Amino acid sequence: MLAGARARAADLGYAAGWGVVKAVPNAVARRSFSAFADLATVRNGPGAQQLRKNLRRVVGPERSERELDELVGDALRSYSRYWLETFRLPKMDKRAIVEQVDAVSIGNENLWAGLDRGKGVVVALPHQGNWDVAGVWLVAKHGSFATVAERLKPESLYDRFVEYREQLGFEVLPLTGGQRPPFTVLKERLAQNKVVCLVADRDLSQHGVEVDFFGERTRMPGGPALLAATTGAALCPVNTWFTPDGWSHQIHPALPVPDGRLRDQVPALTQAMAHEFETGIAAHPEDWHMLQKLWLADLTPRPVH
Repeated sequence: MLAGARARAADLGYAAGWGVVKAVPNAVARRSFSAFADLATVRNGPGAQQLRKNLRRVVGPERSERELDELVGDALRSYSRYWLETFRLPKMDKRAIVEQVDAVSIGNENLWAGLDRGKGVVVALPHQGNWDVAGVWLVAKHGSFATVAERLKPESLYDRFVEYREQLGFEVLPLTGGQRPPFTVLKERLAQNKVVCLVADRDLSQHGVEVDFFGERTRMPGGPALLAATTGAALCPVNTWFTPDGWSHQIHPALPVPDGRLRDQVPALTQAMAHEFETGIAAHPEDWHMLQKLWLADLTPRPVH
């Protein structure tokens, strides 16, 4: 019953966000969200503590504890900016967003080259910057793309997020409970030479592919690699980050699919994807919004039966 009450409270909170925050003047909303982030930094709750552990792995032992304190504060402010923009994005000027991103983005030619091959493109992203803004840019430049969303509780909260992203022009497929398996639909979209976008730096299934990531073992979803290896689609890792007045992204070149069997191709491609994520996260660690346990060393081992 307590979990249900929390879920309903979360749903009401997000509803208030979309209903109230987008109506507040931008400067007022920014100050408020930044103040919440600073408060979270001072309180140093479980999420902030885990973020600190994660960022220590990214920056290594060279950063002092004071420098790491500053980085954690910057990261929490970046995370609060993501949520502020989530609530305000539906009413923001999409044309201005696309023009600003166009001026500073890197590697867009890699996306077009993948589409020129005619077999679609799988875009894989970490939880970094504002991936919804990158989606708005992609819709404007190419058209709708398909993505997959985890079912949230309560169902009304899941519906809110689906409606939000569909308003932005995304095609959102449920991870579970849909009319057809999402993998089947994604393969169809790639066969139509469309784009599939998947956030892929954290495995939610506990059946992902083990990779080396900043010197330690973790698991990442094998879906992007499996789609590329079985359809011939280009697999392009993408990093996104904030600029002081906007957003930028880097689309990396398509990862080459190694020769061999599928069971060997998927781990190799997933590791290559993780390496590209590393490069972009190391360049903009303050914009990596990973407040959850990620590395195997931090995760509770599954019971052995």
